[in-house]
Parts: sequence; structure tokens; C-alpha cells
Amino acid sequence: MLDSLRNHAFTAGMSDAQIASLAELAREVRFEDDETVLVDGQRSRLFYLVVAGSVAVELQAPNYAVCVQAVGPGEAFGWSSLLEDQDTLFRVRARERTQALCFHGPSLAAKCKDDPALGEELLRRVLKVVAGRVKATETRFAEMCGVKV
Repeated sequence: MLDSLRNHAFTAGMSDAQIASLAELAREVRFEDDETVLVDGQRSRLFYLVVAGSVAVELQAPNYAVCVQAVGPGEAFGWSSLLEDQDTLFRVRARERTQALCFHGPSLAAKCKDDPALGEELLRRVLKVVAGRVKATETRFAEMCGVKV
């Protein structure tokens, strides 16, 4: 677990103590091709760091789904689990066999409150994930409207 965290792009540059603290909460999970990982509109509880494989972050409507972003090794998803009472905004589906490190969001948020330095570092990194998701959504909608991106 420690090696996976040390080698993950999301945690690159974190101190050994911060990595060890995260490792206490992490567990390895695997998803099969086309398996739904997160369902939009459900209470968000889990945060993931992709180790191998990839997932599709999708906006889903009754008659269609639009892939907003592919998330692969070194990337993260499930950021809404770190917020109190936040529903998942996107459906996330495995694009292939995928391995990830999984964190219970409320437990991770509590650890960040107990360790402000970890909390600040994690917040900075999660905000980059959120900004990337907003940009990917904007780009995808521009493409759908025929705007050259």
C-alpha cells in the first residue's frame, strides 16, 4: 500500500508521514470492464486514486450518457466524498479492468481536520482534480455545440 501511494502522481511530493497517514485509510479495489463504480445522484462516500486501468466520468441523462473525461493511472475521482452531505455529480464506469486505492471520504476528511497540514495539502490537490473536471466538462459541451476546441 505504501509503495502504491508513494508512486502515485496524486501524492507525489507528500511527506513520508502524510503518505503513512493516508495508507492507514487506503484499501485496494478492482473493477471489471464496464462496471459502474459511482452512480450520479447517490450520496458520495468514496474517494479513489487510479493505479492501473481507467474509468470514464460521465454525465448521464435518461436517454444517453456523455463521457466527460477518462481518468487513468495517477489520477483521482470521487472528490465529492470529502464534502459533507454531497451527492455524486457524475456516473463513473470502468473502461477496462481497473485497480485503485479507495478511501472512505468522511474518514479521510476527519483525518484532515486532525492534521491541518495534511488537510491543506489534500485540499490543494483535490481542487486541481475539481478544476480539471470543470475544464473537461466545458470542453466536452463546447465540442457538442460545434465549437472548435
